[in-house]
Amino acid sequence: MKLSVIGCGYLGAVHAASMVELGHDVVGIDVDPEKIEMLNSGNAPFFEPGLPEILRSALASGRLRFTTEISEARGAGAHFIGVGTPQKKGEYAADLTYVDSAIDSLIPYLADGDLVVGKSTVPVGTAERLAKIIAAGSGAILAWNPEFLREGFAVKDTIEPDRLVYGVPAGNDGIRATEILNRIYSRAIANETPLVVTDYATAELVKVSANAFLATKISFINAMAEIADATGADVTQLADAIGFDARIGRRFLNAGVGFGGGCLPKDIRAFTARAEELGRGESVAFLKQVDAINLRQRDRVVQMVVDALGGNVYEKKVAVLGLAFKPFSDDIRDSPALDVAVRLHGLGANVVATDPEAIANSRKLHPQIVFADDSVDALVNADVIVVVTEWNEFRALVPGDVSKLTAGRVIIDGRNCLDPESWRAAGWTYRGLGRP
Repeated sequence: MKLSVIGCGYLGAVHAASMVELGHDVVGIDVDPEKIEMLNSGNAPFFEPGLPEILRSALASGRLRFTTEISEARGAGAHFIGVGTPQKKGEYAADLTYVDSAIDSLIPYLADGDLVVGKSTVPVGTAERLAKIIAAGSGAILAWNPEFLREGFAVKDTIEPDRLVYGVPAGNDGIRATEILNRIYSRAIANETPLVVTDYATAELVKVSANAFLATKISFINAMAEIADATGADVTQLADAIGFDARIGRRFLNAGVGFGGGCLPKDIRAFTARAEELGRGESVAFLKQVDAINLRQRDRVVQMVVDALGGNVYEKKVAVLGLAFKPFSDDIRDSPALDVAVRLHGLGANVVATDPEAIANSRKLHPQIVFADDSVDALVNADVIVVVTEWNEFRALVPGDVSKLTAGRVIIDGRNCLDPESWRAAGWTYRGLGRP
């Protein structure tokens, strides 16, 4: 099929290149000329493993191109909306400005029978509203097809999804929308990927509910880490033990500095705001505690550093290992790692931070921080080390080798990703979250 993808940020760029990989012809459209120029030259404007390879392959095939002209969407049988829905400034609610603008711009170029496919994460009720606007302005149909991408694995998650969800209208329009989506995702359908065909509201809720559940699971184990610290228990062993219960599972039960990124924080806040608009705020009121527990972890890590340095970090060198909110990404949106570095700098510490991919983004946002190109430069003469993003190269640090570089022998494991015994055996004071 010929497809258009409106919005070529993280979601849209990955989706556009991946759809070519699945055999379709794609035009990607975005209002940012610089981004379009980068993509057309085969360079992704962000770090995502596997994306440069499929992007260049798709461009070389002649079946992918990027443009700033929305009119180039004309003639496509399906149009994916992948623009951002950031948190409104000063509010919890999602800002739908970009979604509304994309729909308004696209309508003049839609033909009768076209399918508009929403992929952006939106508050429940948005699809129904947009479907009416599209129906009034064209003969096109709207479907909602939420994305479930994991940063660092987005290409695989698009080409080989673990499930597909279609939110479609009732009647013949819903049947047609389902047929078109099945054609687009024919490889996944042939591989018997689980498929849920449902209404708009359920499809919208699937995404925010999934993120709310994952956020809750992370904050739960972080709350247990606080109890473990107060009692001398080991939260890692606790997570192992309860994780053997198939009803609970071990994934997302890793205590640490908490979650961040462009999805979980803003999505649970927008979910709370929407529930309050619907008069059901009490149903998800617990998400405010989930958010609070998560943010409190950053305070705890900063305090651990202060305590390790005798209550005063002024002019002490602190090596901060990690800036991205998670490994295999350069995303610093709401990053706990970067937040810890900024807070320590604000307390007067001589912070030197490093990350394999996120230094450039971090420097743009916080030029006051000193950045090192590699961990060796960050570690030289450090009084204390803080690991806040669990990149493999930080996990693989050898305590004895690190001892030759640093001035101090204190390491704060903000991700509980290191082996305490090996560090202690090498003469280090090791502190993790919820670990005795």
